[in-house]
Formats: sequence, C-alpha cells, structure tokens
Amino acid sequence: MRTVAVVGASLAGLSAARSLRKQGYDGRLVVIGDETHRPYDRPPLSKEFLAGTIGEADLALEPDDEDLRAEWVLGARATGLDSAHRAVRLADGREVRADGIVIATGASARTLPGTEGLAGVHTLRTLDDALALRDELALGGRLVVIGGGFIGAEVASTAYALGLDVTVIEAAPTPLAGPLGETMGGLVSTLHADHGVRLLCGVGVKGLSGDERSEPGIPPAAGGGRVDAVLLEDGRSIPADIVVVGVGARPCVDWLEGSGIALDNGVLCGADGRTSLAGVVAVGDCANWYDPRVGAHRRVEHWTGARERPEAAVATLLAGGAVEPGVPRSPYFWSDQYGVKIQFVGHAAGADSVTIEEGTPDDRNVLAVYRRAGQPVAVLGMNQPRLFMRWRKQLAAALS
Repeated sequence: MRTVAVVGASLAGLSAARSLRKQGYDGRLVVIGDETHRPYDRPPLSKEFLAGTIGEADLALEPDDEDLRAEWVLGARATGLDSAHRAVRLADGREVRADGIVIATGASARTLPGTEGLAGVHTLRTLDDALALRDELALGGRLVVIGGGFIGAEVASTAYALGLDVTVIEAAPTPLAGPLGETMGGLVSTLHADHGVRLLCGVGVKGLSGDERSEPGIPPAAGGGRVDAVLLEDGRSIPADIVVVGVGARPCVDWLEGSGIALDNGVLCGADGRTSLAGVVAVGDCANWYDPRVGAHRRVEHWTGARERPEAAVATLLAGGAVEPGVPRSPYFWSDQYGVKIQFVGHAAGADSVTIEEGTPDDRNVLAVYRRAGQPVAVLGMNQPRLFMRWRKQLAAALS
C-alpha cells in the first residue's frame, strides 16, 4: 500500500493512524476530518469542560512531540466513496485516492424534529456543541434535559453543580435500563433525586414551544424565537430557558450509500474490522463489529473501543485480510455523576440475575455482578474503582 486514507479525525481515526505507523506502515497517510479541530477527547465535554474547569488545550489527544507524518485534511466532510477508483469524495469537490481506507466517521447526535432555528436548544457531541452550551449554562436559569442516558445524566449533574434548576425527562420507565438493566439503571438514576434534580420517567416529549422574546445577552434565532417550554405527551408543560437533547446518536454512514459497502446500523464488519469491500476497514462509533461470543454484530459507542479496536483493524488492512481475528474485549465505559464514579464492563442484556457483592444501595456505593447461568457476564461499580478493576480482569479472563 502506497496511500492509506483514514476518514474521521477523532479518537478512533487517530488510534488507527497511530496503529498504522506502529505496525510498520511508512507510506502516505491522509487523515480526513469534517471538523476543523485536531483530535480531541470527548468524555470531558459533558463534565469538566462544560463546567469550565478545563480548557480546549486540555482536550488535546496528541502530545506536542508526536509526529505521525500524516497529511491532515480538516474541515472537509466526506460525501462519497468511489470503490471502483478507491477514492473518497469530499464536500468541497476534492478526491483522496488511496490503496487502503479506514472508515472512522463516528456518530452524530440525534435531534428533535421541528426544533431547527429555535435558540436555546442544544445537542452535545462536538467541541463546538460544548462551547455553545457552556456559554448558555453560565447565565443560569432552568435547564431541561431530554433523555436520561449517560450524556443527559452527566449534563444534568454538571448543570446542577453550576447552580441551575434542572429537570430530566426520560421516555422509558427506567433510565439506563438498556445498558445497565432495570434494577441497576433504577439505582444509578436515583442520583438525580439525591441532589434535587427532577426526574420525569415514562413520558414522551410532544414538542417545544418558543418565545419571540430573548434573554439578555442571548439573541433569539432568526425567525424561530427562543425556547420557553418542553411540551409533554401527557399535556404537561415544563418551563425551560435551555434544553439539551440527549436521545442517542446515529452512525455517520450516509456518505457510504451507493458505494457497495454493507450497511446495517453502521458499517457491517467482521471481528477484525473487515468490511464487505476489500482494502476497507471500519472502527469507532460507526462500525458494527461481529462479536463471536454472542454470534451477533454490536456497535460499541465507547471510548475504549475507539482506542483499542483500530489495532486489530489496521493489522487486517495491512495483511490484506489474512489475519486470524481475536475476540474483542468486553465493552467498558465509565461515567461521573454528582461526585459518584460509575464503571461498567460487559453486556447486561445477556444476564439472568444481578447481585450486589459489595456496598449498600443506600450509600450509592456498590459493586454488582451480572450473571447468566451462574457465570459472570458484566460488572457495575459505583465508587468501587479498586474492586471493580479486579472484577474486570476476572471477567476478561473468563470470557477470553
């Protein structure tokens, strides 16, 4: 291979570029990103960065002395993949031709239809999103978070610490039931009530209402006014000065339509990151990898997956697909809410029981183990970092 193009310049793309050089690739390396920023760390965006305790420089993922000998094409959105000519088409009309391609275009935040042009309504996925939201939170007021997942919960926790009046709205009966299960999802979500944050569950959002008047220092959107309430499907109206929509993300794969690459909830991949097109692999939030442990594909939207899986995908790319795929590590993620460190590894969906092995729920200080047929399949820790890491190693050994 003389040229490799990495499409996506966040953590997964950077990890792929690093793996290419580490594994001996010394040819032309082009990294394409739709944002103008160099790679940055996303987890702090909803926590320390949003709170203003760290700045943009603290988010940088590249040390000053790192030189990947790469061509950085930033602020350039990929619009198509010409598989016949092995070319990535960009929105500005340019093309990047490559012998090998790493797809790392990530995911974008889902939005609420009909909220375009309404000031005070935010999603949180990018650095620019965080900058805009941080400016508004600094003015105080009433914040409504739509979606009780991890991003929504972290934003609520940060806003609470900044002194805002916070309400979280979750359509499901129990927040976080998907990743953590009903029992532990309910336990973790009690952190909101512990700190006086209102949590409304089991009710959907009908829409938002806007007021043509603007708050001091915040201009209304052109023709759209400024949000003043969240309208619920049960008829209630929740006053709001700021709204954050945290209802999940969708993989950024629209640009691959018509390329011949197999798509299904992202880019379909083998256990080694290989796609249906020769010389093309996919990593990060847009990649739907095959998990041989469960015999199904999984799209893992976690920091550790974006950091670790590119190594295997790059090995596959450089070897032309002649690499025996290993078993991907169990998904691991963490969250910081209201001063509590939450850690999770494994798959809660496959469990038939969950037991608290250490600590007490009333203290929000527990170590819980999920089991299937008596065998551990997942572990949750709340303020139990040492014991959690011990269990994480045990789980990895048992599943390897």
